[in-house]
Amino acid sequence: MIEFVKNKIASKKILILGFGREGESSFRFFRKYFPKLQLTIADQNSHITKWEDEFTKIIAGPSYLDSINEYDFIMKSPGIKLNTISFQIPKHTITSQTSLFLEYYTRQIIGVTGTKGKSTTVSLIYHTIKLFTDNVVLVGNIGVPAFDAIEYINENTIIVYELSAHQLEYINKAPHIAILLNLFQEHLDYFNSFEAYQKAKMNIKKYQNNQNDIFIYNIDDPLIQQKIEIERLPENHYGYSLNIKGGKGCWIEDNKLIFYDGVSKTAVFDFKNETYLKGDHNKVNMMAAVCACKACGIPNNAIETGISSFQGLAHRLEYVGVYDEIIYYNDSIATIPEATIQAVNTLKKVDTIILGGFDRGINYDLLIEYLITSSINNIIMLGKAGKRIMMGINEKKHNSKNLFFVNSLEEGVKLAKQHTNKSGICLLSPAAASYDMFKNFEERGTVYKKLVREK
Repeated sequence: MIEFVKNKIASKKILILGFGREGESSFRFFRKYFPKLQLTIADQNSHITKWEDEFTKIIAGPSYLDSINEYDFIMKSPGIKLNTISFQIPKHTITSQTSLFLEYYTRQIIGVTGTKGKSTTVSLIYHTIKLFTDNVVLVGNIGVPAFDAIEYINENTIIVYELSAHQLEYINKAPHIAILLNLFQEHLDYFNSFEAYQKAKMNIKKYQNNQNDIFIYNIDDPLIQQKIEIERLPENHYGYSLNIKGGKGCWIEDNKLIFYDGVSKTAVFDFKNETYLKGDHNKVNMMAAVCACKACGIPNNAIETGISSFQGLAHRLEYVGVYDEIIYYNDSIATIPEATIQAVNTLKKVDTIILGGFDRGINYDLLIEYLITSSINNIIMLGKAGKRIMMGINEKKHNSKNLFFVNSLEEGVKLAKQHTNKSGICLLSPAAASYDMFKNFEERGTVYKKLVREK
């Protein structure tokens, strides 16, 4: 990989664009392996000036994109938005850790994308494979920049890679095993349209080799079905479904998770056995993970143990505890309406819900209708997204709910403690991003748990 990158950057003027977690990782990589390489770092935040030295130039502040065309090797961080100026930049100059990894390690990568369920699915895949072999790494949008794992990778390492739409936007290679979980409205503040967002996601399949690569997809997702009817599937593909039985892939039959490889049918997990993953959405994640593990040759006993022992991730329908006879759940990861609806359907006894946050222009009509007809008594809303949801409920002139608008999560939890029925559930499931009040959904979830536990 080092020699591969060396050839890529030879005689190039290099820019690290964006200096968050991945940008810093790229900088560390270049400094470790090419200590005297001339680099430029560009970011809108002025704090990065401390990194300036004789080999490092810093461009910081609002005009950080102004000189982008001076560079012919641009290491772009996922969160940097180029939509408005991308036409000015030759596409071949833009790369990323993801692009370089996919180009060099493509045969070793299991790539997972989708609007929701990515982190749970990659973590389950990694957890299960690790029961069979230690030669596996987990990288990507899960929070581990790919370059940080280079020293642990050899030619036989399985690389489980969580891929966001931002990471897929500029790729020209795809993972050997690609998983597409679902497509919902998301990141409309970054992409110009939902269509542009879908296009970025579909790159995970677009650049696959039709004869050698494997594509795994959710048959139940109508948007994915539309896409694959237009675009040809690779010869090797697996579908999975909660509703359709049969065909290559996974389904549930007689309360068992069934896998069919085109030759033989195997029950790889019995849902009579204990699992920490609750709800139909997690059954879907399990099926995707099973297809990937089977494609890698992982035996059934490891898969069964993996599903049984995997404890899930924080902030994903996470049980917080019982306090003053109220049951609290943290689903801060839910940043779209569909995820919030899934959470309520899974828990069933939700008495109070806290939702809202940063408004990215998502359509909330489905959620509003759902909340009105649900058994939820108390709806606590915050942020601009919460204000829009509240307006939508009020427009329906529905008076059977207790509606509250608050200015902070602290105020919201305080109200929840006052109004939630004993033995009822209080659920944080925002259906909105966190960036108006918090650094990310993890911080929001952590603050919620702290507030819940306070007397």
